[in-house]
This record gives sequence, C-alpha cells and structure tokens, in this order.
Amino acid sequence: MITLATALNETTQRLQKTSDSARLDAELLLCHSLGLSRTQLFTRDDETLSASSLENCEQLIQRREQGEPLAYIIGIREFWSMELSVNQHTLIPRPETELLVKLALQHIDQEPAFHIADLGTGSGAIALAIAKERNNSHIDACDISTDALAIAKHNARKHDITNVAFQHSDWFKSLQQKQYELIVSNPPYVAPNDIHLQQGDVRFEPATALSAANDGYADLYTIAEHAISHLKPGGHLLLEHGFEQQEKLMAQLRALGYSQINAHNDYAQKPRAVSAQWIN
Repeated sequence: MITLATALNETTQRLQKTSDSARLDAELLLCHSLGLSRTQLFTRDDETLSASSLENCEQLIQRREQGEPLAYIIGIREFWSMELSVNQHTLIPRPETELLVKLALQHIDQEPAFHIADLGTGSGAIALAIAKERNNSHIDACDISTDALAIAKHNARKHDITNVAFQHSDWFKSLQQKQYELIVSNPPYVAPNDIHLQQGDVRFEPATALSAANDGYADLYTIAEHAISHLKPGGHLLLEHGFEQQEKLMAQLRALGYSQINAHNDYAQKPRAVSAQWIN
C-alpha cells in the first residue's frame, strides 16, 4: 500500500535524473493525475492510493522521465499569472517572455483605442496578458499555425478576454494595410544547427516556432522590415531575441531607419529584447 506521501517522495527521486525541479514536477504530476490541489496533496498525505490511481500516475511519470515537458503532460503553463492551455502545437510560454509584456504596457497609453499586433502568438500568451492589463487595447494575434490558433482562442475564452482578434497569417500577410501603434513578437530565433534544439524541453516543441534561417535572424529581420509599413508614425516595435543576437539586430534596425532603439535584459539580466520607434 502506497500513501500520497510515499508516492511524492518516490516520484521526486525518480525525476531527479530528468528534471532540475524534480520535487515541483512530482507535485504537479500527482496533483494532475489524482485531481488534487497542492494543498490537498499535503493535507491528505497519509491517504492510500488505489491501483488504478497508481497506474495513472505511472504513465505520466514515465512520460516525464523520457524528457517530455511537464507543461505538455499536464496541459497547462502559467504566464503573467494566467493559467494557459498548451500542447505540442505551441511553444511553452517562458518567464523571460514576460519582459515583452512589461515593455508593451509601458507604451500603451489610455487612449480610447490602442491597436496592437502580436505576431506568432502561439498559445496567445503575450496578446492575452496585454489585453488583460489594458482593456483599451485592440489586438490582432497572428499565427501561421491553425492548431496554435485553436489553443490561443481557447485560452481567450478561458479567461474571458474579448479584445483580441485571432488571425491566420504568415507574419503580416493577412493584415493587408492595417496599421498599429505597437507591434510585438517573440519569433523563431534559434539557428537551425544550434545544439540546444536537441536538448531538454525544446526537443518536443514545434521546430517551426523555434528556429529560423540565417543563423536565427531571418524572421527577426523580416518582421523588422515589414513592420515599417504597418506602424503608425511614432509607433513602436518590440522583439524578443537570443541572448547573443542583440547587437546585430539593433544594427539592422538602425539600417532600416528606426529610431529610439533600446536594449532590454530579462529577469536573469541576459540580453532578451529590443524596442524601436518608427517616426517616418
């Protein structure tokens, strides 16, 4: 007979070979499998698990032992204090991407309407976080993946967010002549031959949402170039990038004629985003 406390300890030990957060992973896997809150997990730790419960837990534990991301196993990931649904069609939202939300909020004034495009929205994390904080914003959230858009729409309904319109679009192609005060994107920026693509969670994430040609710069450059036609005078562009890409990306923005180009570090103080303004 195995109690919750024993299951938690044994699962933690097993996951230490796979995860840097084995204890937290064990807690979340057991909660998800057994339909418990984390409070219940600890207050009912002397309860005995049934054979069927143990079997369900074992299936999830084995998936995590094989390296599958916890977010895909339990189907959720927290971002900007929102619980978002995710699956294999979307990138897993990461804490460092909250920097884009923080920067975006600094640019959104209290005008009756503020128009924003979120390119490559994935699970909708960035667009929904901005929309949640600024109800005067009207956001076009775009993605080339219809499967990703289905998840993003689900997340919008889940959080009762109505000021986001989801667009099936390859970057700007479906936006026609629309113009925005703000364009924000966390595009693919990993070089196709980067060794990190064969490590950790990213092995399970959609490759098209991770890597880009030209050593990872292709989509960053495409967005920067075409954003010019979609930014209102004085509008801003916000781009997430790899920690070694900032200097070259800023040089490209200067060459395109942007002004007020600024570099921004993430919570770990790594170069993570640039902001730029289009004046012409």
